[in-house]
Amino acid sequence: MTDTSSQAKPLRHLVLVLGDQLDAGAAAFDGCDPEHDALWMAEVQEESTHVWSAQQRIALFLSAMRHFAAARREAGWTVHYSTLDAAGNTGTLAGELGRTLRRVRPSSLRLTAPGDWRVLEALRAAAQAAAVPLELCTDRHFYVSVREFARHARGRRQLRMEYFYREQRRRHDVLMQDGAPVGGQWNFDADNREAFPASGPPAVPAAPTFTPDALTLEVMALVRRRFGAHPGTLEGFSWPVTPAQAHQALEAFIRDRLGQFGRWQDALWPGESGLWHAKLSAALNLKLLDPRTAVQAAETAWRDGAVPLPSAEGFIRQILGWREYVRGIYWTQMPQYAEHNAFAAEADLPGFYWTGEAPMPCLADALRQTLHGGYAHHIQRLMVIGLYALLLGVRPREIHHWFLAVYVDAVEWVELPNVLGMSQFADGGLMASKPYIASGQYIKRMSAGAYCRQCRFDPGERSGPRACPYTLLYWDFLLRHAPALEANPRTALQARNAARLSEGERTAIQRQADRWRAAPT
Repeated sequence: MTDTSSQAKPLRHLVLVLGDQLDAGAAAFDGCDPEHDALWMAEVQEESTHVWSAQQRIALFLSAMRHFAAARREAGWTVHYSTLDAAGNTGTLAGELGRTLRRVRPSSLRLTAPGDWRVLEALRAAAQAAAVPLELCTDRHFYVSVREFARHARGRRQLRMEYFYREQRRRHDVLMQDGAPVGGQWNFDADNREAFPASGPPAVPAAPTFTPDALTLEVMALVRRRFGAHPGTLEGFSWPVTPAQAHQALEAFIRDRLGQFGRWQDALWPGESGLWHAKLSAALNLKLLDPRTAVQAAETAWRDGAVPLPSAEGFIRQILGWREYVRGIYWTQMPQYAEHNAFAAEADLPGFYWTGEAPMPCLADALRQTLHGGYAHHIQRLMVIGLYALLLGVRPREIHHWFLAVYVDAVEWVELPNVLGMSQFADGGLMASKPYIASGQYIKRMSAGAYCRQCRFDPGERSGPRACPYTLLYWDFLLRHAPALEANPRTALQARNAARLSEGERTAIQRQADRWRAAPT
C-alpha cells in the first residue's frame, strides 16, 4: 500500500479518520464529497508503543484501517494514507498530519471527536502549528453526546449508571411499553448471575471466525516484523475487520448465543473466554458496527419470542447503559481523571501479567486467554484480573496501561473508566457506588469450583500456608482501608466483619499479605 498524495483540484476539507472511526457515515463526512474533499489516515509507531500494545490489537486496528481505506478509494475518494513502513514516517499522528499538510493545503480539517484525550490534543496542536482550522464534529455513533451527558450529570450529588440507563430507555423507547419497562422491571440482574453446574457449561454454539484475507495477511506480516517482541501472538487471528463481517458476527450472536447470554454472562470456566458472550465490543469500538443496530437486533429477537427478556435486557444494558455511561464519565472528567488514586495504591504490576504465569489457575487462565487472543469476558476482566490488582494495591495508572495494551477492544474512552473507576475504584466512587471486592470464594462459586480443584490454595482459608491469595488479600484490603469502607453503606458490613477478627488473626493476615506482595509464589 502506498501513500496517495495527488490531488487534482484545490482541496476544501481534509477529513481525518482515526483507527477507531471506521464509519463512512460519521459526522466529519457531512457535506463532503470525493470531488472537493479528501481523507487522511495514518499508521504510526506511537499508537502501538505509548502502551506496549499486544500483537492482536495492533493487527486488528491496522487491518480494519486498511480495509476502510480501500473501500473509500473504491467509492472514489482520494485517501492520503501513511503506512507504518512508508519512507519518512515520523511515527506519530501529529507528525504525519504535519507532513501531509506541508504537501496538501486544505482550507480546513474535519475530525469526528476522537476516543482518546491524548490524540485529540496532539491533532489540535498539529493543526494549529500548520495554521489550518480544525472542525471537531460530534460523534453520532453514540446515543448520547458529551454535552447531553454533562447536562445529565450537572447538579447530581452522585452519578449512577442505573438512573442514566433508565433515562436512555425512556428517551429512545427501548424495551418500553406504555411508558413503563417491559416485564415490569428495569433490569434482570438477579436472573443473570448463574454459575455453571459442576459438570461445566453446556455445549456453546461456535462463534463465527473470519479467515484473514490478503490485506490482513499483509498486516500480520508487518506486525510480526515490527512488533514481534510485543505481548501475545497472531495465532488464530480471526476478528471481523469490515462492517460486513461485523454484521455477520452480530447476526450469529443474536441467533445462536443471545438466548443463553443473560443466564450465564457472569459464569467462569477454565479455557473458556467467549462462552455466550457477543465478542462484538471491538467491532463497536472501531465503528464497524453501529450500537443502534445491535440494540435493535436484540430487542427484535425478544419481541419475536426468539430469546428471553433477561438476556435481551442484559445485552442492551451493556450498550445503551454502561457503554454510553463510561464515555460520558471519560469526556466530562478528563484529563485529571487519569490521575485518580483513591486508595493510594503504589504496588508494581506483577510481571506475570505479561506472561500468564500466575500462581493461581484462575488468574493464569484469564491472563493467558487475554495474551493469546486479545479478549477475556467482563467477569474475567473485573473479578479475576482487575480484582487481583485492586487487592494487591497496584498503581491504577499501571493496570490501566496494561488493559489498554492487551485487549483488542481497548480504546481509552471505554477502557480507562472501566479500569480506573469500576475495577480499581481509584476515582473514589465517582463512577461506581462501591469497590468490587471479593474473596476467592466468589471465583469458586462462579466457576463451580473448577479452578479451585486445580489449585494448591483454599479460598476458604484467609491465612496460613493454604490461604488463597484472593482471600488473604481481600481481608488485608478490608483492614488496610477500614475507614473508607466503613463509610460506604455498600461495604460497611464487610468492614465490620473484618473488625471482628481477633488481634492475632489481623496481624497474621497483614504480615502474610505483606510477604505475598513482596514475593507472590
